[in-house]
Amino acid sequence: MRPSLLDPLFAPLSTVSGIGPRTFPLFSRLLSGPDTGPRLIDLLLHFPQGVIDRRLAPSLIEAPFDVPVSIKVTVATHRQPPAGRGRVPYRVLAEDDTGDVELVFFNPRPGQLQSMLPVGATRYLSGRLELFDGLRQMVHPERIMDERQFAEMPNFEPVYPQTEGLTTRMIAKVMQGALTKLPSLPEWQDSTLLQRKAWPSFNDAIQALHRPTSIAATTFDAPAKQRLAFDEMLASQLAIALVRSRMQRLPGRPTLGTGEKDAAIRAALSFRLTGAQERSLADIRKDMASDQRMVRLLQGDVGSGKTVVAALAMATAAEVGRQAALMAPTEILAQQHFASIEALCSKAGLKAALLTGRDRGAERRAKLAALAAGEINMLIGTHALFQEDVVFKDLSLVVVDEQHRFGVHQRLALSAKGEAVDLLVMTATPIPRTLVLTYFGDMEVSILDEKPPGRLPIDTRIVNLERLGDVISATGRAMEAGDQIYWVCPLVSESEQLDVAAAEDRFAELRSAFGDKVGLVHGQMPGADKDKVIADFAAGNLRLLVSTTVIEVGVDVPNASIMVIEHAERFGLSQLHQLRGRVGRGRKASRCILLYKAPLSESGQARLSIMRETEDGFRIAEEDLKLRGEGDVLGARQSGLPGFRIADPIAQADLMAEARDHARFVVNQDPELLGGQGRALRLLLYLFDRDTAVRTLRAG
Repeated sequence: MRPSLLDPLFAPLSTVSGIGPRTFPLFSRLLSGPDTGPRLIDLLLHFPQGVIDRRLAPSLIEAPFDVPVSIKVTVATHRQPPAGRGRVPYRVLAEDDTGDVELVFFNPRPGQLQSMLPVGATRYLSGRLELFDGLRQMVHPERIMDERQFAEMPNFEPVYPQTEGLTTRMIAKVMQGALTKLPSLPEWQDSTLLQRKAWPSFNDAIQALHRPTSIAATTFDAPAKQRLAFDEMLASQLAIALVRSRMQRLPGRPTLGTGEKDAAIRAALSFRLTGAQERSLADIRKDMASDQRMVRLLQGDVGSGKTVVAALAMATAAEVGRQAALMAPTEILAQQHFASIEALCSKAGLKAALLTGRDRGAERRAKLAALAAGEINMLIGTHALFQEDVVFKDLSLVVVDEQHRFGVHQRLALSAKGEAVDLLVMTATPIPRTLVLTYFGDMEVSILDEKPPGRLPIDTRIVNLERLGDVISATGRAMEAGDQIYWVCPLVSESEQLDVAAAEDRFAELRSAFGDKVGLVHGQMPGADKDKVIADFAAGNLRLLVSTTVIEVGVDVPNASIMVIEHAERFGLSQLHQLRGRVGRGRKASRCILLYKAPLSESGQARLSIMRETEDGFRIAEEDLKLRGEGDVLGARQSGLPGFRIADPIAQADLMAEARDHARFVVNQDPELLGGQGRALRLLLYLFDRDTAVRTLRAG
């Protein structure tokens, strides 16, 4: 259970003074996490993005545009809109010795404005100055104050990230009430570290950011910001270190294969394994032979041969009479893995089976009975694998593909179906080296950084959508020459909001041009329909497949040699790289056409240029990280991976390394976090939502 000391911080946000029925939904939209309603701690960790110096009241001629300012003016005249012209704004002319400014109000109460801004009165205004038709104006000033009110204002006012309907002033007012509920917490950081860095306590850091006393108080390098960033990094690294320590102390079951099935599978291959595949396989087999459980990440670029490595690892389990399972995030990917693994392993006399949510009735019961009897050596499937009625005779190896799409609890649920199960997780998303330790520090890492021999480079071209007709004509010629082509669109159907290609519309156009050799697949189709279309494309019955990004992973058609991506500027770098990786898998020279709509934004131009320059997934991942940030690159927003609210693990890489070293030192000294500092660090884990690690400690 969470320590009672933290209960005030985890109380619902609705308990905070100033948040009522009207504002609660707005704060909820601003602060809610993926699995929780907004809590007091979420509000307290919503920090200002800047500070306004309210002491400054420059003359109008000196005041800058488009930034928050405070100005001192005299009210000159009121200009009410004509009767019946409700859309015309109410204007108030104000001035000082250097110029004038129009204050603009939409749908105001005239009596209230005349009371707040009487003609001839001196007023202090806070807001943003704009230039409109050559005139200086301020639309809906944030504050209108007389001399007394201005004197009572804090000199420095925080500016918060907002959502529609909430102003920074509303957030600041609620925050003042929230700060009074902050309990006194024991110090979890080492005193020598705090002295060396000149960092405040956790509570003082929170107060300093929400009640700034200078412009520099909330900047990236401010001691309070650094302290809290390190707290967040330490919570992340401590959680990883605890899981790693627990896994290392859990007894394993050595799996020493005979090599018989391995030899049979290799004999069936039409190629030799790359050096990277051999090294990774040696790492995996060494882990499996150990008396400690394996927790290893197999990281490979598109087309680097992860499935073969997984199949050989699974065969090692089968050689000693045990079972293996492979879990994939989608049915398409599970079916693709099953087709590849069954083709390889059947040559070695091994039985593989596919289990998805679509299996029903007698067929499903027969599979489950064979699994429980040990007649199935390898089970490949989706989330269906960890349902209660799926029982293995002797599961010893779990392989999780595209692991960032699963939560930790899902892979643990599957591992719990066997005794001392080894875990191999795979990803085709090249993870920037700077992030591997941040997110996968609990795992050993093997990297497939070579492509199988014979893979030809992909010719990537950037083409303006104005030349769409030329691309369609070239597509027809390619189909006549025997090529198979993917055509990817960003949307399923037409959108009123977005002027971009829809797969259904493009399919209709291409089908009218090229006939029934054109197919369509997208994520809103029934599973069986999707499977049939993809199977027809793989069999060569379709020459052109129009799709959304549903084909991003798991579709392997070696004869497909052309990829057209429409509105490529709308896709992230990693997604473009994954899509391009659907071609270049056979003996034909392949092309990727990136169709873009002009004008390109600066980041759009950068993404497409990088795609043209390189096929190196690791370089692409690093560039994507620079453009988008760590949470998006890893899919953390969707998958539940812990993104960072305060810390920047890239810009603060040195601080992250320090947090990692400190976390490992703490866990080596106090693996159960039972000492004084250890108990305080448990609070830290809860504060930053890394309390899964505490549950791991309790679960043993």
